Amino acid sequence: MTAGYVQFLDTAKSFGSVEVVRKTDLALDRNSLVVFLGPSGCGKTTLMRMVGGLDRPSSGGILVGGEEVTGPDRRRGMVFQSYSSFPWLTVADNIGFGMRYRKDIDAAEKARRTGHYLELFGLVDFAGSYPNRISGGMRQRVAIARTLAAGSDVLLMDEPFGALDALTRERLQAELRQIQIREAKTIIFVTHDVEEAVFLADRIILFSRRPATVVADIDVAAELGSDRPLEIRETQKFFALRNKVLHLIRNVTGAAV
Repeated sequence: MTAGYVQFLDTAKSFGSVEVVRKTDLALDRNSLVVFLGPSGCGKTTLMRMVGGLDRPSSGGILVGGEEVTGPDRRRGMVFQSYSSFPWLTVADNIGFGMRYRKDIDAAEKARRTGHYLELFGLVDFAGSYPNRISGGMRQRVAIARTLAAGSDVLLMDEPFGALDALTRERLQAELRQIQIREAKTIIFVTHDVEEAVFLADRIILFSRRPATVVADIDVAAELGSDRPLEIRETQKFFALRNKVLHLIRNVTGAAV
């Protein structure tokens, strides 16, 4: 297997007698946005949680930057579907929370990073607001900004836009692509939404029903490019690739969508 920044090495996971992830060998490039796509409950979130160190493999292992994952680490940050802001902190304080107890960063650098991500995510005017005073889309921006400000090299995203309305979801998808390019981060994004996967991904890893096994590896960047505008959803190329992925899901995984 070709070496990558994130490597799954015969990675398998069972919970008791239930096999969730079958032995998986996979290498993901640094500074890429990789989407794990598959039927609900297939095990793709478990794979991502193992990268984050929240679950341990039953056998095999996972390397990030050549180091074995043995537990959570601030270099691997997670963003969940639920809005994970701290309600008693302002937007600015939420973004800075991951740096609060770091002694390797001085106060000036913490302030600089907080300001940078407030600006990057369009939250400057809401810096002093509390989470219950801003929209769901803004709360997800805060969660992503907090993870990046803390110094995460790898961003692990578990259906983070699933609870948002369609227009907000599309807007955040476009913003995420631009932020990933500007910030040069490695992102693993879990979804079962085919259109979201095709729009976001440099690469789609398609998983079978549980236990998760890789059934297709699709180079989206080669077909659509890396820096794609929101309007690409209206092109024939986009429709063709979306339909190709749908066909794979229906015929390879046997899943309904």
